[in-house]
Amino acid sequence: MSKLQVYQYPKCGTCRNAIKWLQSHGHELELHHIKEEPPAPETLEKLIGLSGLPLKKFFNTSGEAYKEMGLKDKLADMSEKEQIELLSSNGMLIKRPIVTDGRKVTVGFKEDQYESAWG
Repeated sequence: MSKLQVYQYPKCGTCRNAIKWLQSHGHELELHHIKEEPPAPETLEKLIGLSGLPLKKFFNTSGEAYKEMGLKDKLADMSEKEQIELLSSNGMLIKRPIVTDGRKVTVGFKEDQYESAWG
């Protein structure tokens, strides 16, 4: 199996569950601390493209940073480039974990989604 890139926050229970699931299914993981080293805008663009998901699915809408910045009302007025740069500037705005093998991408952790993508 190829090594998976996992953008995660160690204190996040969802991330820990996802990592545990991936490891129990025999995956080798390269962990990236999303708060200390948020993905660069170019990396995010690639991940978003590979995921097939709309950009808004990459925002951690339940997170404190998202709420404090009032992004619910501001995102609609921002360009895609501005949104990606905002995500890259603060890893806590990014929904996590993001898992990729360079060909496909999953965001968040749902066991059935992981089973079909990484099982």
